Amino acid sequence: MVYFMDLFFAAAAFILGTVIGSYLNVCIYRIPLGISTAEGRSHCTDCGNTIAWYDLVPILSYILLRGKCRACKAKISPRYMTVELLTGVCFLLAFIVFGLSLRTPLTFVVLACLITAGFIDAEHKLLPDRFAVIIFAMGIINVFVSGEGYLSHIIGLFAVSVPFFLIALLTGGMGGGDVKLMAAAGLFLGWKNAVLAVIIGSVVGAAVAVVLLAKKKAGRKSEIPFGPFLALGCGAAALFGSRIIEWYLNLF
Repeated sequence: MVYFMDLFFAAAAFILGTVIGSYLNVCIYRIPLGISTAEGRSHCTDCGNTIAWYDLVPILSYILLRGKCRACKAKISPRYMTVELLTGVCFLLAFIVFGLSLRTPLTFVVLACLITAGFIDAEHKLLPDRFAVIIFAMGIINVFVSGEGYLSHIIGLFAVSVPFFLIALLTGGMGGGDVKLMAAAGLFLGWKNAVLAVIIGSVVGAAVAVVLLAKKKAGRKSEIPFGPFLALGCGAAALFGSRIIEWYLNLF
């Protein structure tokens, strides 16, 4: 019975994630354009045709429509299914890691913000402040439920954001959105996981930059947004940070 309930809640977490992911796609498209995410029906960006509810089923509709608009047959970006699937998997992992605890919904919200912010920054080189504000709010709550003590979270608020701010101030090589995101994420994660998040983001970002340079899809002076890699690092740290740090320390 317990095993069945675990499967039920795990499936529910994944399905919820895909549904939330569908809404995140709306945010990713509309927020940079200054369009309300709460008003107006979803529509094809090519022909303007309103999308019927049965074509909005996460993941499944994209597959059945073969990635094309039902009305005009214009190609739909694979980003839509990617975000839905990614959010579903992230929510599932959050449930597996934290179970039926308050940490789970808090992590859901943070992961949703990271996914949305990461994709917006990748497409528009923009990190809207609203996501940092939401993550900061989740961080305040997490101070009282994480069990790590408030000091780790307070240090986390400044551990990465202050160095990032100094880099932005002195060199201009860091955006203000990155600073705010890491301040909020640092409060939520605590200082150890915040540092880990930057390490993960930096390593993955450097690897991607090397690949792009090798394939000549970017030059040495090309501007590659750091936000998506920070979001990836923060997400990984939120889910597996404690385990990664423990594994690393056990090497010694």
